Amino acid sequence: MTSIQSIHLWNINFSAILLPIMKAQETIIRRFTHGSAGLRGLQILTLMLLCWLAQLLTSHLQWPIPGSLVGLFVLWLLLNRKVLPAAWVEDGANDLLNHLMLFFVPAMLALVDRPELLSMLGVKLLIAVLISTLAVMCGTACVVEIGFRLKHD
Repeated sequence: MTSIQSIHLWNINFSAILLPIMKAQETIIRRFTHGSAGLRGLQILTLMLLCWLAQLLTSHLQWPIPGSLVGLFVLWLLLNRKVLPAAWVEDGANDLLNHLMLFFVPAMLALVDRPELLSMLGVKLLIAVLISTLAVMCGTACVVEIGFRLKHD
């Protein structure tokens, strides 16, 4: 059985919340073979549950930051402290990243309903989106490169 360190953040004992979830997930993981569709679904469900709990936390504490960012921070904290092994969410996270384009389909459908976005305003918006996308991609590449260098040094 995985040993869980006590995690206290903002006077909330997260290990008391996560321990039953992690024990149940560990039991289910033993029943599935590595890389099966059921295991990936469980990993995606775990990520969604973590995001949902973060949404609840931010709405309950009335924080002005999105719950998804808090969820990413909590996920990072759990992975960094080795409370949540990366293997427990890695395949599911990779599946979500592989199908990330599907999450942008509603944005493209909105273009069909709003033809004015295809005018000069749309060109300006497209340029802004392209520049910001390139900035995010470059920033992500730099962070990943720094992470690899730190890991291998």
